[in-house]
Amino acid sequence: MTHPTPLQRAQLPLPLLEEALALAMRAVPVLPLRAGKVPFGNCPACAGNACGGRPNMKAPGPCACPRPCHGWAAATTDPHIIDSSAWARAWRDAAALAYHPGGAGLTVVDLDSADAITWARANLPATRTVPTTRGEHWLYRGAMRSVNGVRLGVDIKSTMAYARWLGLGSGTMTPLPDAVRGLAVRQPAAVRPATVAVPALAGGGVCPHRVPAYLDRGIAMAEQRISEAASGVHATVYRTFLAVLSAHGRCGCLTDTHTERLFAAAQAKGETARHCADAWANALTRLGL
Repeated sequence: MTHPTPLQRAQLPLPLLEEALALAMRAVPVLPLRAGKVPFGNCPACAGNACGGRPNMKAPGPCACPRPCHGWAAATTDPHIIDSSAWARAWRDAAALAYHPGGAGLTVVDLDSADAITWARANLPATRTVPTTRGEHWLYRGAMRSVNGVRLGVDIKSTMAYARWLGLGSGTMTPLPDAVRGLAVRQPAAVRPATVAVPALAGGGVCPHRVPAYLDRGIAMAEQRISEAASGVHATVYRTFLAVLSAHGRCGCLTDTHTERLFAAAQAKGETARHCADAWANALTRLGL
């Protein structure tokens, strides 16, 4: 594959580009993020993963698109690609810089609240920490499977995932511990008695879904279902949206934050914001909501 033609440096926003190139020199695969902290959607030739996907995705394919398609899979350390005409528009519209932790041999424990940080300090080995908008990223040396929602407010980002680049942080990075690897191990589901579905409460009662851990686990499972889709991403996104709305669409549990998480998971697989909105609207219509 012929490398894209480098651009004149003056055409691009210097801070993000320079930082991206500096990280690439340190063998950290990088990619630009658009508004909303999500990757850019696939180009027309790759819409719906029609090209088969980039070689480092779960379902390898022939994609040789020079643009930053396929979310995290577009992350690269090649300076000719990063500083290229094919990536120019993405850099001009970029709102943030991201990297692929697994590609750099790292694991990020994303702690999204003060309670999550308190839990980590009591249960995980100290390591390098990076402040985030709502919490901290804890960086460990070593890669593993990425899993969202391993605990309330705790995500693991490593292989097949991206994380925002928020600086070097502070502290000494330590090897990935078993305590973190263990978080990704699914516990067997408890056997529950069969129940009969009932309509949403008409008011005055408490919605049975309004248990943060229950709802967060459901959203995390939906995100994982989308991220693990090897083919038929369009259909998987729609079916996942339909399942979430079937469970929570009538009781008022879902918030904009939950919807944004689902849309971000879909867009990381190459779906456009337009398709996400259409799939959501179609699911609402199907359920009569």
